[in-house]
Amino acid sequence: MKKLAIVLFALSFLSINAQLKIGYIDSDTIMEQLPEAQDAQKKIDAQIQEWQEELNKLEREWKSMYDDYERRKLSMSDQRRAEVERELVAAEDKISAFRQEKFGVEGELFKKQEEVMKPVQNKVFNAIKEVAEEEELDFVFDRSGDIIFLYAKDEYDITNLVLEKLK
Repeated sequence: MKKLAIVLFALSFLSINAQLKIGYIDSDTIMEQLPEAQDAQKKIDAQIQEWQEELNKLEREWKSMYDDYERRKLSMSDQRRAEVERELVAAEDKISAFRQEKFGVEGELFKKQEEVMKPVQNKVFNAIKEVAEEEELDFVFDRSGDIIFLYAKDEYDITNLVLEKLK
């Protein structure tokens, strides 16, 4: 909400000097209706399903090892019990590493989404720019999430003025 207030304040400040034309899109609707986006999402979902099955297999193996350990630990020697416990910890570490490698912030899923969705996003952004220029819009923002400007005329960019003021 704070971002919205800042955006509205900035737009009201700019509109004092000129009549602004503002447009918005709903990127969720666009992505739901764009065949390329649906195909890309299907590819991503298929990859997620494959990795999830692999993860489930690792977790089932660990659970089987753990259940077997629990049933037999009283009859194990101290040395064998410690060895099995190390194996269980190693299996847990393997599961955590797999989860991080595939689904972590820098994981393969993030890279796959970037690879598959980038062409779709570029196509959408180019269409937004074309429509904004055809309709002579000054700003276009996305209403489906946080207030994100997708297009703005260069003449409204005050970045360098702010930097100068800060020096």
